Amino acid sequence: MQAAQTDQTDQDIKDAVYRDLQDKTRLSSWSTVEQLVLACRMLAAEGHWANGLAGQITARGERPGTCYTLKFGIGADEAVPQSFILTDDDLQPLDGVSLPNPATRFHLWVYRANPSVRCIVHTHPAAVSALSMIDQPLQVACMDATPFYENCGHLREWPGLPIGNEEGRLISEALAGRKALLLAHHGLLTAGETVAEAATLAIWMEQAAAVQLRAAAAGTIQPVPGHLARESRDFLLKPQITDLTFQYFARRVLRADPTCLAA
Repeated sequence: MQAAQTDQTDQDIKDAVYRDLQDKTRLSSWSTVEQLVLACRMLAAEGHWANGLAGQITARGERPGTCYTLKFGIGADEAVPQSFILTDDDLQPLDGVSLPNPATRFHLWVYRANPSVRCIVHTHPAAVSALSMIDQPLQVACMDATPFYENCGHLREWPGLPIGNEEGRLISEALAGRKALLLAHHGLLTAGETVAEAATLAIWMEQAAAVQLRAAAAGTIQPVPGHLARESRDFLLKPQITDLTFQYFARRVLRADPTCLAA
């Protein structure tokens, strides 16, 4: 059968896709705390908290100068709304009694330096941790890695136990307005304008690192040409795409535990 003739250019088709994304999709309506619960559960299911309590997720609170974080000692796979507390901008709990993870302090530095960031994920998943051990940056060599094109820094020296201010200063400087960071001898950081973006980027980053390690074992990695990587990045980072991806992983979480958002 002969293909239908059209006067549409590729740019016309792309513009129509972008309009459809804007007009025909709906962003998730969960509250910030509910999104954090779902993010914890989906990241745990993807192996981001396999080593226990190492890792954090935070989000800006509704009141300026506050942020939500897990109570210290709560695992991501068991998070429920009551697991989250509000702290001030010095990591002091507003309820006066709860204990936040002291390693969350560096998040405060990132928030201060990046007003558009609303959520931060820091985890130690296996593939990213492996890259962090061999001084290898994340490479953009397949479509699924393109969200990180010119968008993932590499902090090549680890300053040590992350409970003081020095790591906060180094990480906020190394992030430099990007959305992701590979931390030497440590793990990953993603900084999103929404919880959905930060969580989705963390999942994508670990997946990209895992594929990179497998590809490097098989042959020479060939990077995606810059102009194509940039176009793909800008599409995949549209809020509708990251939010729809988050909704997909959230549905998996809710199928596994339909009660996880219960108050």
